[in-house]
Amino acid sequence: PILNKFLPGSSEPPMKGYDLIVFDWDGTILDSAGAIVGAIQAACRDLDLPVPEASTARHVIGLGLGDALRQAVPHLAEAQYPAMVERYRFHYLSADHELELFSGIRELLAELRGAGKNLAVATGKSRAGLDRALRHSGLAPLFSASRCADECFSKPHPQMLEELIGELGFEAGRTVMIGDTSHDLLMARNAGVDGVAVTYGAHPHGHLAEHGPLACLHDVEELASWLKNNA
Repeated sequence: PILNKFLPGSSEPPMKGYDLIVFDWDGTILDSAGAIVGAIQAACRDLDLPVPEASTARHVIGLGLGDALRQAVPHLAEAQYPAMVERYRFHYLSADHELELFSGIRELLAELRGAGKNLAVATGKSRAGLDRALRHSGLAPLFSASRCADECFSKPHPQMLEELIGELGFEAGRTVMIGDTSHDLLMARNAGVDGVAVTYGAHPHGHLAEHGPLACLHDVEELASWLKNNA
C-alpha cells in the first residue's frame, strides 16, 4: 500500500498544492541505479580493491561522487581517489546511452509542465553528467532550473533546494522534493521542504519510510496519481 500521512480519520490527504516540484534524477527519473552499482563494483575490481555488496553501493546513490565513493569504498586511500573516479566514469559512461527513463515519467513531466507547474532537478550528478543526461533524454525544456553536486554541497545538505527556491522565487513551504533515497528526504527536511519517496529506485521502502516522507510511491503511476491529488 501507499504510505501517506493523512489527517486522523481521513482516507484522503489534505489538498496543499505546490509552486515548485523538484525531482532527483538517478533512480527517480532515470532507471540508472543498477548501472551505478555495477560501475562502482567494476572500478573496485580494476583497482584490486574490496568490492562492496550491491546494497552498500546502492545506499550511496544520490550523493556527490566523492562522498559516494568514499562511503562505498572506505578502504580507498586518498592517492587512489583519482584512479577510482576515472574507472567509475569509464564503466558508467560506457553504458549510459543504454539507460532508459522509467516508464511513464516523460509523460508525467510533460503533463505537469503543461499544467503550468514549475519543475527543477536536484541531483548528485555532476553538471556535465546532468547536462549530458538532459540532452540525451530530451527533457531539458521541461525544467526551469537544476543544481548538481559539483555546484553545491552534497545531499543531504539543503543548499541545492535553497538555491533552487531562491532562484525561482518560491517558498520552502510551497515546494516538494521527490526522490528515491534517504539523502533526498533528509535534504528536504533540512531545507524545510516536503519530501515524497519513490520506492522503485535505489533505497528500499522500509528505509525510506523511516525518514517520514509524505508518501512512499511504488511506481510512476502512483506518483502521477499522488501529484494529481496533491500538487
